[in-house]
Amino acid sequence: QVQLVESGGGLVQAGGSLRLSCAASGRTFSSYGMGWFRQAPGKEREFVATITWSGGSTYYADSVKGRFTISRDNAKNTVYLQMNSLKPEDTAVYYCAAPERYYGGTAQSKYNAWGQGTQVTVSS
Repeated sequence: QVQLVESGGGLVQAGGSLRLSCAASGRTFSSYGMGWFRQAPGKEREFVATITWSGGSTYYADSVKGRFTISRDNAKNTVYLQMNSLKPEDTAVYYCAAPERYYGGTAQSKYNAWGQGTQVTVSS
């Protein structure tokens, strides 16, 4: 079973940047893809970004494309989410997730390990 711990959230003004980190343990990190999801107050959790095991392929939700970048460092067992040009509507709890198999894509149902979440608040 994979254990995931996020960090890096906080309060930032609109237009600012944050970098989230997610440290993984318990399974060979370089053997599976990773995903980031978020849940805003009163809304369902939604897909944000995903990356393959090698980092060679990434995919983003339309709402964050061009502003967010997902990356990974397999030597450090860590996946990152660089968030630039933040908007108030990016305010949410952000979760990293590991898939049950090798790649989860955009579907939450394919992920069976979740971090505790980190709060991101963007003020206007």
